[in-house]
Amino acid sequence: MKKVTVIIPNYNGLRFMEPCFAALDRQSYKEFDILAVDNGSEDGSREWLREHGIPTIFLDRNTGFSGAVNVGIRAAKTPYVILLNNDTEPCPDYVGELVRCMDRFPEVFSASSKMIQLYHKELMDDAGDMYSLLGWAYQRGVGQPSSGYRKPREVFSACAGAAIYRREIFEEIGYFDESHFAYLEDIDVGYRARIYGYKNIYCPTARVYHVGSGTSGSKYNSFKVRLAARNNIYLNYKNMPAPQLVINSIPLALGTAVKYGFFRKLGFGKDYLDGVKEGISARKTCRKVPYRREHLKNYVKIQWDLTAGTFLYVWEFGRRQLRKLTKSL
Repeated sequence: MKKVTVIIPNYNGLRFMEPCFAALDRQSYKEFDILAVDNGSEDGSREWLREHGIPTIFLDRNTGFSGAVNVGIRAAKTPYVILLNNDTEPCPDYVGELVRCMDRFPEVFSASSKMIQLYHKELMDDAGDMYSLLGWAYQRGVGQPSSGYRKPREVFSACAGAAIYRREIFEEIGYFDESHFAYLEDIDVGYRARIYGYKNIYCPTARVYHVGSGTSGSKYNSFKVRLAARNNIYLNYKNMPAPQLVINSIPLALGTAVKYGFFRKLGFGKDYLDGVKEGISARKTCRKVPYRREHLKNYVKIQWDLTAGTFLYVWEFGRRQLRKLTKSL
C-alpha cells in the first residue's frame, strides 16, 4: 500500500505545470500517488491535465487554496498527504525524505520542507512558518543563505506550499478552514494541531525550489493584503481562549498598528483596514476551538513559543537588513 498522495491545487497555473510534474517524475521514491485539484481554471490548465492523464478533480469554481486541498485530502486514501504548490520544483529526494521524516516521528502532525527561491537559489524561501505575539506570521529563514538551515527543529507550523501531513489527524482537529479562502490557513491548522498536543517540524533534507506568489501574482496586492488582514483576526479569535486574547491584546494591537503603517506607505492602507474590519465583524462566523482543561499545558507552550517567535522575528529581520547594508557598501 502506498503511504502518500501528492496533492497539487491549481488555479490558472498552466505555465508552472510542465516543470512541476517533470520534477515529480524524477523522484527517487516512487511509491506515491498524484492528485491535482483544479479550481475552475480558464487558462488551459484543465485541458493540459486531461491531455497528460494526470488524476484530477475538476471543480466548477475557485474555492481558494483551503477548499481545493480539503477536497484532495478527503479523496486521498494514503496515511500521509503532501500539499505541493504548482509553482514548485521538488528535488529528487523530496517525497522520500518527507515520508521517512513522518515514519520516524509518530507524534508529528506536519513536516515543512526546505523551500529555496527558484530564481535565487542561494537564498532561502521558507524553513517552516512561525508566529509571534504581534500577530505576525513569517517565513523562518526567508532571504537568508540557503546553505544554512540544515538542522531539523520544531516550528510553529508547516508551510502548506510544500509540506506533508498525517491525514487521520485532520478528522480530530478539523480540516483547513475554508472561510480563510487563502493565506494563513496553514498557520491556523498548525495552531490547532498544537492545541491538541501534536508537533510541526522542519525537515531540511526535503528540498524544493519555489517561485513564490505564483497564483496571486505579486508579493503585495489589494486582494492578498485584505484577505491576510481578515484571516489574521480569524486566526487569533479562533485559537486563543479569552484569557489569552486579553493577555496578548496590547502586542496584537501594536502589531496591527505597525502593519497598517507599513501597508499605508505601500498604498494598501485602506485594503488592510477593510480586511481588519471584515475580520472583526465576521469573527463569530468562525468555529472557535473549544477550550479543554487537558490542553492547558499546550496553551502555555504556545504562549512561550509566541514570545520566542517575536524575538526570532527581530533577529532575522536584523540579519536581513545587515545583509542589505553590507551588499550596498
